Amino acid sequence: MRRLSVLGLALALPLAATAADYQVGPGSTLGFSGKFQGQQFDGIFGKFDAAISYDPANLSTSKFDVTVDLATAKTGDSDRDKALPTSDFFDTSKFPKAHYVTTGFSKDAKGDVVANGNLTLHGVTKPLALKVVFNPNAGGARLSVTGTLKRLDYGVGSGDYKDTSTIADEVLVNGTLNLLPK
Repeated sequence: MRRLSVLGLALALPLAATAADYQVGPGSTLGFSGKFQGQQFDGIFGKFDAAISYDPANLSTSKFDVTVDLATAKTGDSDRDKALPTSDFFDTSKFPKAHYVTTGFSKDAKGDVVANGNLTLHGVTKPLALKVVFNPNAGGARLSVTGTLKRLDYGVGSGDYKDTSTIADEVLVNGTLNLLPK
């Protein structure tokens, strides 16, 4: 009987699911949305790196590791774009990168996949949950993530910019990654 158990385990190991490794392809975006004086604005990061391993059938083998170059943030408003890298906001001279790494995945009450992880931004590390939508396609996959953070939890926005009646505390982070197999 023991011999059959060992044989069964040996046969099952090659079939154990492992996450597929992906690289980020052209047309991928990573961005954010906030409110300034009650009006929504959208921004995008021009440069980021992501190591993505994902298996929707076995989330325990999946992981995200994303590094963002904060100096590449653009919103389409020249005054805001000039202010974002300064010490009033991202302070890119001291904190040039943001880093997100997953600690695990779960499903919420609706059955949606949630990436649980830690975001380090402005020298502060806090948990951040991101809703995940994964759509495989012939050439790889499309991965979308969304989540909400509070900018003041990370110390983003000092002086007059701490006033949440001017700039909302909540910021939506979002990404749409076109994934290509490695």
